[in-house]
Amino acid sequence: MAGATGPKRQDTRKFFENLSGAGKCIAVLTSGGDAQGMNGAVRAVVRMGIYVGAKVYFIHEGYQGMVDGGDYIKEATWESVSSVLQVGGTVIGSARCKEFRSHEGRLKAAHNLVQRGITYLCVIGGDGSLTGANLFREEWSGLLNELIEQGLIDEEAARSHSRLHIVGMVGSIDNDFCGTDMTIGTDSALHRIIEVVDAIMTTAQSHQRTFVLEVMGRHCGYLALVSALACGADWVFIPEMPPEDGWEDNMCQKLSENRADKKRLNIIIVAEGAIDCHNKAITPDYIKDLVVSRLGFDTRVTILGHVQRGGTPSAFDRILASRMGVEAVLALLEASTDTPACVVSLVGNQAVRLPLMECVQMTQEVQKAMDEKKFDEAVRLRGRSFENNLSTYRLLASQTARSELQNTSFNVAVMNVGAPAAGMNAAVRSAVRVGITEGHKMFAVSDGFEGFYKGQIKEIKWGDVGGWTGQGGSLLGTKRTLPATHLDEIAEQMRIHNITALLVIGGFEAYVGLLELSSARDKYPEFCVPMVMIPATVSNNIPGSDLSIGSDTALNAITDTCDRIKQSASGTKRRVFIIETMGGYCGYLATVGGLAAGADTVYIYEEPFDIRDLQANVEHLTQKMKTSIQRGLVLRNENCNENFTTDFIYQLYSEEGRGVFDCRKNILGHMQQGGAPSPFDRNFGTKVAAKAIQWITRTLRESYKEGRVFTNSEDTACLLGMRRRAMVFQPVAQLREETDFVHRIPKEQWWLKLRPLMKILAKYKTSYDVSDAGQLEHVTRVRPKENHI
Repeated sequence: MAGATGPKRQDTRKFFENLSGAGKCIAVLTSGGDAQGMNGAVRAVVRMGIYVGAKVYFIHEGYQGMVDGGDYIKEATWESVSSVLQVGGTVIGSARCKEFRSHEGRLKAAHNLVQRGITYLCVIGGDGSLTGANLFREEWSGLLNELIEQGLIDEEAARSHSRLHIVGMVGSIDNDFCGTDMTIGTDSALHRIIEVVDAIMTTAQSHQRTFVLEVMGRHCGYLALVSALACGADWVFIPEMPPEDGWEDNMCQKLSENRADKKRLNIIIVAEGAIDCHNKAITPDYIKDLVVSRLGFDTRVTILGHVQRGGTPSAFDRILASRMGVEAVLALLEASTDTPACVVSLVGNQAVRLPLMECVQMTQEVQKAMDEKKFDEAVRLRGRSFENNLSTYRLLASQTARSELQNTSFNVAVMNVGAPAAGMNAAVRSAVRVGITEGHKMFAVSDGFEGFYKGQIKEIKWGDVGGWTGQGGSLLGTKRTLPATHLDEIAEQMRIHNITALLVIGGFEAYVGLLELSSARDKYPEFCVPMVMIPATVSNNIPGSDLSIGSDTALNAITDTCDRIKQSASGTKRRVFIIETMGGYCGYLATVGGLAAGADTVYIYEEPFDIRDLQANVEHLTQKMKTSIQRGLVLRNENCNENFTTDFIYQLYSEEGRGVFDCRKNILGHMQQGGAPSPFDRNFGTKVAAKAIQWITRTLRESYKEGRVFTNSEDTACLLGMRRRAMVFQPVAQLREETDFVHRIPKEQWWLKLRPLMKILAKYKTSYDVSDAGQLEHVTRVRPKENHI
């Protein structure tokens, strides 16, 4: 795999090479409802397990296969999980198993595991499956004693298999498990929902229709809530937020107001478990009849059903599943006799381990709170991610009539700067509507800083941003122009329009532009206003933020293309594809895209490589062609090396692989910037912009003195970014130190830690720093309230 791993720090780090799997047997099973991404998790467990020297077994058909034994429990090989990353559902099968719920069933299962020497179990499923696994673990020693009594195993077998270690991963499209921000399958289910909503919107607009969509989520409204945010739905019904009495009047009034505002369609989203405040079910047919009888609108019902579980997993789910699968094997290897069964979770941007039963208990508490009609408590227990989605939805669906809003005397300008990124429009829409709700006058600046100094500024109203969430690119227009040479004109325009705050949504130029404006505050009092930037760029190269709006959509474009390319290669055999991705000098898209697509090698600027590395990579692929996996995928970041160009690497591979494999190349180009934004980018843009406007409102109030806004402190020119687990406002001046301005990248990048993981899954020997892993945390901990998303 390409390159050195950089200078070694003084080693306080912990490397997984010290964790050996030799002599250990790990089994992996999927249980309960299927979810896209489960195969990515299975693949990661199998490959990581084999990599560390353990024997890995598939248990087919979930717990049923464990009870039945025989051919249902088979040893897995490296090749047996090839080409499963892009497949939806679960290739090892899943089943709901009554027998495992009985003591006799678990006794049979224990016997089948002991016969094969399996004492490490990786369970991918929902809370029911994980609870069952924990009970099995608690009963283990008793089950072994019974097997001895029945003469099925001897004392020695019982002694050598005395402990059963369990690690869980949550595969559930409902995202209804406490302790993790996202479960495997949720993001892909949102993709299916949004694909349908986008398709419905065109027909609904043609006929001026109202559509009522039912989405899955019997006990949890996450899918309904996030898809409502992502498509700008008029109304949403979820179990955690039953509407008050009289909701029928309110909803019909809002729908008719929207029609009066010349909105040609209405979308209402209903979770299948939606109820009113008297615990009475709210059904799509009831809503349809209501709209037809009260308003006479042409109304249709669409029930999505199992479509949401199907299809290929999104890039997010593949990466999440791969990270969790590797983390699960590490957790199993590190498990000791007194370690509780744990579940691998995602908090913010980090994989963490939490005690399984704490999460299960909290998940059950949610249901209890809802049964007792303590809905605020249920929302709080669901976790920070759910709470923030709900508060953003409430903010955007504010029921205050716009004529009743208390107007402030503040004028807030919104602009896009840099290259277009999918999700920018969702962020602008959210900013405009939250700003209006907060009482500000909102102004749109067209074409970035160039439009600013030319005076392309006009007021933007509530209705002007209708339908923007699903639009790709930048509807405001965006340019890469920096403000430094036009400060006089920009200050003049701010004075003319009395701009008292500025929100900049964009990439590296937006960051540099904000630095230039804030540095000029001494000379220009017009710039002494609150200014905040939201990172939006496919390259994800902005210091101060682990994620940027637009990069998820670009990753999905890369992953989809790689899937198609791999499929074409599977027909011809012995073919290697070399694909160039965008990103400037930042290797994020190439690395994370490579992880999602199952690439063999990824070349990036941040990890230098030479001709010896290229030679080693060709030899690695030559060896691979001798197996049953006769295709290869190589990704190259556009600026990874000025001499080893895509053409050079293509020609080198073609020459060196002659007679063993042939090569093709593909430059993805601007395809990565285009297309409709992914649900993640729509939702992320919506939430981050709402948070930025709330910050602007607070800062305006604090800096408003004697009839004017004036502030020149560092902390009033900020970048809002995700840092590990939290959304943080950071002064741009302080981020200077963290920036490599020549290559337009941050000096430290979190995703570089994913590179060894990608190499392991492609069968390269490498070093993997696991210092961050291994600490068992607790789900009940109180997280700081401020700065989270």
